[in-house]
Amino acid sequence: MIKDITLGQYFPGKSIIHKLDPRMKIIIAIIYITAIFVSSRLYTLAIVFIANLIIIFISEIPFGTILKAIKPLMFLIIFTFFMNIFMVSGDTLLFSFFFIKIYLDGIRHAVFMLIRITSLVCATSIFITYTTSPTALTDAIETLLSPLKKIKMPIHEFAMMMTIALRFISPILEETEKIMNAQKARGADFYSGNILRRAKALVPILIPLIVSAFRRAEELAVAMECRCYKGSEGRTKMKRLIYSPKDFAALFITVAFIVGIILIQQVI
Repeated sequence: MIKDITLGQYFPGKSIIHKLDPRMKIIIAIIYITAIFVSSRLYTLAIVFIANLIIIFISEIPFGTILKAIKPLMFLIIFTFFMNIFMVSGDTLLFSFFFIKIYLDGIRHAVFMLIRITSLVCATSIFITYTTSPTALTDAIETLLSPLKKIKMPIHEFAMMMTIALRFISPILEETEKIMNAQKARGADFYSGNILRRAKALVPILIPLIVSAFRRAEELAVAMECRCYKGSEGRTKMKRLIYSPKDFAALFITVAFIVGIILIQQVI
């Protein structure tokens, strides 16, 4: 169901990852994603995946929630998996039927891509959205991109825009669920017929959803104007971000991890 999608949601908690500085969490996420792409062997990627499971355990986010984050990308993951099975060739042929040929290297590469995409989604969800509040995320992005202010880049507006977009994913999904249920109660059918008919059936959902999204945007703009919001001009922060020893310890562990991955690939 649409309401089960957890993309962009924040889950309050008291875990070690929740308590890390949001700027450091973004930096660690970037380093971890680099480790995912640096891993060119299946065994090193398996190590990265195990580390991912440990991070999920430390964050105290339920595994069911992580699976919900993967759910919207399930079609892409399955499509990529089978494309690699059928398109990648090799020396060891396992199955052949007319033009369909499955090689051992194809299966290995398919599993490799499956683990890579899953690890990528889990890592970004844990560090960026699940354990970081929208306000903290805005401050972190703005601080990290602050050097770009020297070339007149609207960093604060950019960070605010990204955070608002993430914040409104959940309400829009809930609104979509309500509209679909209302249309079903009126006899609408979204799952039968060919692709063209299904696309036409989505029109009664898209129109009220777009209207609702514009209404939410207008209400938010009015609320921000009523609170005299004028962007970054003259703006102060109630809570200043300060790095702590545990932030640097987490950074050291992450850097040591990616260095270890590179060394393992060079040695083995």
